[in-house]
Amino acid sequence: MTYRRLGDSGLVVSTVGLGGNTFGARIDADGTRDVVHAALDAGVTLVDCAELYGSEPGESERLLGAALRGRRDEVVLATKFGHPDGRVDAPAWEAHGSRTAVRRAVEGSLRRLGTDWIDLFQMHTPDPATPVEETLGALDDLVREGKVRYVGSSNFAAWQVVDADRAAEQLGTERFVSAQNAYNLLDRSAEAELVPACEHVGVGLLPYYPMASGLLSGKYRRGEAAPEGSRLSSPRMAQRLAGADFDTIEALERLAAERGVDLLAVALGGLAAQPAVASVIAGARTPEQVRANVRAGLWEPDAEDLAAIEEVCGRD
Repeated sequence: MTYRRLGDSGLVVSTVGLGGNTFGARIDADGTRDVVHAALDAGVTLVDCAELYGSEPGESERLLGAALRGRRDEVVLATKFGHPDGRVDAPAWEAHGSRTAVRRAVEGSLRRLGTDWIDLFQMHTPDPATPVEETLGALDDLVREGKVRYVGSSNFAAWQVVDADRAAEQLGTERFVSAQNAYNLLDRSAEAELVPACEHVGVGLLPYYPMASGLLSGKYRRGEAAPEGSRLSSPRMAQRLAGADFDTIEALERLAAERGVDLLAVALGGLAAQPAVASVIAGARTPEQVRANVRAGLWEPDAEDLAAIEEVCGRD
């Protein structure tokens, strides 16, 4: 495994991170433990979760906390709070970025995760009803209390990343050190504004959906039904498969074959080599998938490889 600083912060994370959106949703407690332990054994340190995740909000954090018993010190534990659709024990009318909501969220996540501190506490979505200064102030309190070590954002637009950084500078509070947003070689829209914004203010980018819902995993073929049990085999995901850009997917597969690697390596290793990216958050349902993701993420493309990826994918 290789490791990188998260933006300009002192927090160091593994180049490949483990996403917890499968915990309690697609795998049970035993499966979660096996996946988490496989990741730690492979050198993964960043494990990312959210109060939203699971068959019901909070379930993913509970299973992750149980899986980390006895191994808490091996992990950079990240979780997210404040998604309007998945808050735990919060009234619907409460602004999710308010001081009250932030306090409620951290206490709940600490309890479910079974830990005294969270290494990276991320705001899951922007809150238009609450000034970012109030949210930053509440998060700063948590850092000073030792309940949180670093704070980050998720799903913020580029201007919101910059705005939050300037507000933190003016207030003298803890600043967001990370931005977790959707980004993959089929959807490079983040490169238009978000990537330059992250580079400008020294924020580390944590891409989620790096495999484009599995389309870059190598398991799907043009004109063929999704393999049984795969993510895109469910009826609600049928449109995602039907609308897939197989011209680009197949071109990336040829590029990978020419370099003696698989499509997954180009998807994860190629993304990890992009500007501002600190760690690529990849989900998994089995230990085998974890190990495959780690191998893939460690492929380091050279300048010629990156130019070839650019030619195939272009920019949105």
